[in-house]
Amino acid sequence: MKSYVRGTLAAALLATTSSMAMAADKVVVITSFPNSMTGPIEAAFEAANPGVDLEILNKKTSAGVKYIQELAGANTADIFWASAPDAFEVLKGDGLLATANVTSAGIPDTIGSYPINDPDGNYIGFAAAGYGIMWNERYLKGNDLEPAKEWSDLKNAEYHGHVGMSAPSRSGTTHLTVETLLQGEGWDKGWAEWKWIAGNFATVTERSFGVPDGVNTGNFGLGIVIDFFGFSSKASGFPVDFAYPTVTALVPANIAVVNEAPNGDGAHAFIEYLLTPAGQEVLLDPAIMRLPVNPATYEAAPEGFPNPFAEGSTIGAAVAFDVFKSKARYNLVNSMFDVMITYRLDDLRSAVRAVQLAEAKHATGDNAEAKALIAEARALIEANPIDEAQSLDADFAATFTKKRKKATDTVGERQAQVEQGWDAMVVENYRRAQELAEKAAAM
Repeated sequence: MKSYVRGTLAAALLATTSSMAMAADKVVVITSFPNSMTGPIEAAFEAANPGVDLEILNKKTSAGVKYIQELAGANTADIFWASAPDAFEVLKGDGLLATANVTSAGIPDTIGSYPINDPDGNYIGFAAAGYGIMWNERYLKGNDLEPAKEWSDLKNAEYHGHVGMSAPSRSGTTHLTVETLLQGEGWDKGWAEWKWIAGNFATVTERSFGVPDGVNTGNFGLGIVIDFFGFSSKASGFPVDFAYPTVTALVPANIAVVNEAPNGDGAHAFIEYLLTPAGQEVLLDPAIMRLPVNPATYEAAPEGFPNPFAEGSTIGAAVAFDVFKSKARYNLVNSMFDVMITYRLDDLRSAVRAVQLAEAKHATGDNAEAKALIAEARALIEANPIDEAQSLDADFAATFTKKRKKATDTVGERQAQVEQGWDAMVVENYRRAQELAEKAAAM
């Protein structure tokens, strides 16, 4: 009997020891990146580290942040891995990120005008990304269109109905694109640009990857995307290309060790691998096509691949992106975009098209009355419900606590009240702008 008990205890101890060893070799990763990106990196890391298993839990950026917040105090995740620096700042502010003590040789302090790593070491840049315009060459040729390479090009009447984009409330990278233009052009001019561009939209997609998919398949001709969507589609054989507008930001994609990670050693080992020459070179896989943060890696890049470290490169140099400003008004900007554009896209499209037709009719500008009506219509479309100072007012920005995914989502009473006021304003402005433009066109 005693022998049986000893045997049972020994077996239990062995099983416990084995499960502890397995747990120690498992690294749990919360990421918004698709399998097309994480798969090759996971395979390369596990090949270089036999016995270590990366467990990938794929969640949208906002859902990943919420997941880690809800696990605080009983954490089961080791790593948070995503593009948007805003998300890392939120987790850092909540005290949910550990200091990442990793070594990295050959990686500079900045890329473009942006620091690669968090100055406090709570998150690390492993790749970089910029924002721009992707187009389908066959589609454009079939519709007798030229590629649009600057944001201002997308406002032109010939692109009406040919452009796709996701909403910033549904995609962290799209939010960065919207915020980049607001910072690069200024609050009022930036929002005016977005409205005129959106007036040419064919659609606002549900997810960010719906934009490159739409361009790849020719559902629409041009898409506003993060750069690697364009690069990877082109490398995969689609008849597409991509351009960085002058006003764009080059922002690191980041990785962080979650505070009180069950396998902190494994988490640090994975981050260090991403920063090695071998890990950086995996970013050039045709399915990934991310910009490495190690300048030496570009020697292995395919011909024509952009190199932000090359002498004379201007990618990302025009905008000194302020992540703290972006964080301070994150939900507010998303709400404004949805109220003024996503949920009123038909109204905005109709108003913009009416102005385009009126301007075509009076291209010579000889009719002063028509010219005045068109100018008034343009001003109504461009009008903003708040100024930039209010967007940065902490008390007002705190009103926007809910990240809405659709118009019917329930939000707080104060947020709903503000949004209803905005909505009433833009609906009337777009209606009146269309009316004035049509009056001018009839002259």
